[in-house]
Amino acid sequence: MRRLLAGLLIFISLLQTEVWSQDISIFQQYNGRYDYLAIGNTLNPAENNIVQSFCEILPSSQATLNVDASSTVVAAYLYWAGSGLGDLEVTLNGTSIVAEDTYNTIFTDATFGDLNYFSCYANITNQVLAEGNTIYELSDLDISETLANNPGHCERRTNFAGWSIYVIYENNTLPLNQVNLFQGLEIINRNVTEKTIFLNNVNVLDNDNAKIGFLAWEGDNALNFGESLSINGNIISNPPLNLADNAFNGTNTFTNSNTFYNCDLDVYGIENNINIGDTQVEIKLTTGGLNNNGVFQADLIIINNIITVLNSQLPDATIVIDNIVTNCGDRIIDIDYTVFNTNSTDPLPAATPIAFYVDDILLAQTTTQNVININGSENGSISISIPSTIPDDFLLIIAVDDDGDGNSTVIEILESNNTTEITVNLIPLPETFQLNALNNCDEGLNTAIFNLELILSQVNINNYDDFIFYETIEDLQNNSNNIINPQNYQSQETPQTIYIKAENSICFDIYEFQLLTENCPPHIPQGFSPNNDGYNDFFNIQGLYSIFENHKLLIYSRYGKLIFVGNNDLKWYGISNRGINQGKLVPTGTYFYVLNLNDKNYVSITGWVYLQN
Repeated sequence: MRRLLAGLLIFISLLQTEVWSQDISIFQQYNGRYDYLAIGNTLNPAENNIVQSFCEILPSSQATLNVDASSTVVAAYLYWAGSGLGDLEVTLNGTSIVAEDTYNTIFTDATFGDLNYFSCYANITNQVLAEGNTIYELSDLDISETLANNPGHCERRTNFAGWSIYVIYENNTLPLNQVNLFQGLEIINRNVTEKTIFLNNVNVLDNDNAKIGFLAWEGDNALNFGESLSINGNIISNPPLNLADNAFNGTNTFTNSNTFYNCDLDVYGIENNINIGDTQVEIKLTTGGLNNNGVFQADLIIINNIITVLNSQLPDATIVIDNIVTNCGDRIIDIDYTVFNTNSTDPLPAATPIAFYVDDILLAQTTTQNVININGSENGSISISIPSTIPDDFLLIIAVDDDGDGNSTVIEILESNNTTEITVNLIPLPETFQLNALNNCDEGLNTAIFNLELILSQVNINNYDDFIFYETIEDLQNNSNNIINPQNYQSQETPQTIYIKAENSICFDIYEFQLLTENCPPHIPQGFSPNNDGYNDFFNIQGLYSIFENHKLLIYSRYGKLIFVGNNDLKWYGISNRGINQGKLVPTGTYFYVLNLNDKNYVSITGWVYLQN
C-alpha cells in the first residue's frame, strides 16, 4: 500500500527563541486518476488565543465521511496531533489505532524551557473500506499530563489537539493526476521571518484544477502578524475563509467551517499560480509584524508536509533484472530484464533506450520494442560479452531511458528511478590438467587413426556427466567445432594436442593430452606377382611408403647383381632399373633385398622375396 500523507503544517502562535527543523523533500508520489478529500475535527473547546481560561481538551469529536459512490477508496490515513511528546494510541469508532510514525518538534522558550509538539499517523484503509461513508469519532487522545506538567503550553496558549482522516480515491472521470507529497520540518519565526521551499519532482502538463493542500494545527484567527503564503511569488488566499494576511486561522475548506479551533484543513486552487511545463513550485511563508501597541510579534511556523495535485500525463520507466546466466569459463552473460511503466500517467514510447554499464564503462545498448501502456511492462533479454579488462566480480548497472551517455530521452514523472544494479560473479576458466599421450603407428604423412576415448582411462569418469573433445582451446571456450567421432579420429600432425571439456553439474574441467605417431616396423611380404591382374602387382612393403619417407630399397639377383634401386616415390613392380636389362621385367625367381629405412631407431633389413610372373 502506498503511503500518501496529507499536507500537514503546524502553526504555533508564539514568541520564540530556539527551534529545530528538517528540510522538506519529496516523500511519495501517486499517479493516475486520483484525488483526495479530508475530514476531521478539533478537540479544543474554543480558540485558545481568545478564550485563555481553559487548559484541557475534549474527550472526543466527530466528522462525517461522504465519498462519492462512483469513486473507489484506495487509501485512508488518520492523523492526530497536539501538545507534548505524543499519545501514540487513540480510538476511532471503537477501534484502537496505534501510530505507525510520529513527528516531533521542540520550541525552547526563554521562560518555560522546552515546549514539545507532535503529530502521528496510521494507515486505516481497511477500516474505512469496511465502514464506508459514516460518522467517524476519535477519542482517547490524551495530552493531560503534558498540560499539567508544563504550564508553558497554556501560558503561551499552545494547548491544542485535533485529528483528520485523509482519503485517497480513484475515479475514472478524473484527469490523469500526479499527487506529490513533500515531507520534513521547516520553521520560520521572529528571527527568521521568511522561508522559501522549492518543491521539485513536479511536472505540469495542464494547470486546470491544480491545487495544493495543507493540514495545520494551532492556527489562530485572532493572530495575523504578517502571516502570508505565496506560490511562485503570488500570495494565495481563499476568502472569506483564508485571508491573504491570515492563511491559517482555524478553518476547514472541505466543510466551509471557521470554527475548526486551532486547526486548519485547507485546500487552495493554484491553477493561476503555475504554468504548463513547470517542474518546480516555489512556496514562501512569511511572519512578523507590529501589534496595536507597536510591538513586533511573529508566529512560530513549523512546516511538516505539503501535498499537490496536478494534471500530469507522463510515463515513468523503471527496470528490474529478472535473471542473469553466467556459464563456466565464459565471459558472455545472458540478462533477462523487465521494463515497467507502473507509476505513470501516460504510455512509455517504443524504442526507449536501455544502457548497460560496469562502473562508467558502457558495455551494451538496446531499446524497448513496443509502446508500454500505463501499468504495463515488457520483457527483454540480451547477451553481453564482458571485456577481459573487467574483473570476474563486478557491479552491473542497467539504466532505462539512458542514451549511453547518461542522458534521458523521455520526459518522465521521475528521472531518478531509472536504474537497477546487481553484482555479477563470472566463473573463471578452470585449470587445465595434463594427461599422458596416446601413441599409434604412423599410417602415412605422420598421421594415424586414434580412439580418443581411450584417454578416459586416466580420468575418474564418475566425477563428470559428459566428455567433449576439441582440437583447440579456443573451440572449447567457445563451445564450437567439437570432434564429432572421437572413437575414429585421424590425427593431423605429430605431436597434436587434444582438449577435453569434462562437464559436471556446476562447471567443467579441462584436460589436455597429445597424439603421437611413430614409425612402426614395416611388414615385408615374401612374394608378389607383377602380372597386371590388379592384385599383388608390386613388392608391397606395408608401413613403408609415406612413413619411412627417406628409405632406400635395393634389389639383387641371386647372383648378387644390383637390378633395382627404389625410394618412397619408386616402388618395385618387378622391372629392373639397373644392369644390362633395364626397363625389362625380370624372370620368375628368388631375389634378395636390402631395405635401408634411414631411421635412427632401425638398422637395415635384409631378406628375400619370390617373384612370380
